[in-house]
Amino acid sequence: MASTRISEQLPPHIDPTQAPIAFGNRALPRLAMELQDAELFVRQRALAALCDLVHDPERAYEAIQNGCLEKLKVLLRDADSSVRIKTTEVLLLLATHNIGRDAFLKYDVLTPLSELFEEPVDACRRNMHQTLKTTAEFPTGAAAMVSLGLVPRLVLKVPVETDDIRALILSTLSYCVRVDAMPALASDGVPILRDQLSHACVDIRRAAASALIAVSVPAEGKVKVCENNVLPVLVKLLSDSDPEVTANATGTIMNTAVITKGKYQALQAGAIPPLLALVSSEDMAVCANALRALTALAEVPSARAELLEHVPLLETRLNDPAPIIQRAAQTAIQVITWKP
Repeated sequence: MASTRISEQLPPHIDPTQAPIAFGNRALPRLAMELQDAELFVRQRALAALCDLVHDPERAYEAIQNGCLEKLKVLLRDADSSVRIKTTEVLLLLATHNIGRDAFLKYDVLTPLSELFEEPVDACRRNMHQTLKTTAEFPTGAAAMVSLGLVPRLVLKVPVETDDIRALILSTLSYCVRVDAMPALASDGVPILRDQLSHACVDIRRAAASALIAVSVPAEGKVKVCENNVLPVLVKLLSDSDPEVTANATGTIMNTAVITKGKYQALQAGAIPPLLALVSSEDMAVCANALRALTALAEVPSARAELLEHVPLLETRLNDPAPIIQRAAQTAIQVITWKP
């Protein structure tokens, strides 16, 4: 016979660590209120529920419209580390949506996020740097970070962070220096990036090489690359197992060889043989950058004389399906075979 007694146990499908979600359009307003509750457990449950909701772009939009971002900015300074970790996790999920990235700039979320650079909990810093990286992948986000003066602070954090977080910082820097390389140059970023090129972690090498190719675009960057003896390290990377590392290394050599000092330093480091080996690469970026780097080096008479013997190798790329390879090979051959 059925009993009228009500069990105190929750139904099995209810997660006690999450706040119950109100029905319909009351869900987000209620969670926004609970995010600022004085009880720690209430805040934790509200964050867990919000974290599940904002995977959906529509729910992310509702969360922003209901003022959750302002509450999350406050929670970044919460005394409880679990609250700070979950808050950065929610922000990371919001950063994956266009509406979230736009809201970050509108409501100035980057400033309180950057206050976590000295956060003692690794998981929280990791989430924060992942959020910055995701935001910086878009030019408006990277430009905002540059204007807020975050680049020098990011540069200083590279040598002292754990490997996984260091890779995130370097990736963020690589996006920021594409917008403006001067802050990184002014904060002695080139020697710090150079030291990361020899790291055992491929993600760190890849991100550092990506940042260096952008740093070497302005004239000041080319000079800094030469002054800090980066070219010998880049020449070693021409035989790296990762194609992206190799492509960025050849690109930085190509950029730096535009100036006379860069040409001679690359030649002294023995750049020609490994660059010639990359001409046959199936990776389009690697091959194109190698051809352009050889073109720049061929402006030195001794290098041009050495490269004349390898013109048949360059001619094999004249019929390449990619027009960019065809043009690069044609220009290289014209410079190498030029006679005064």
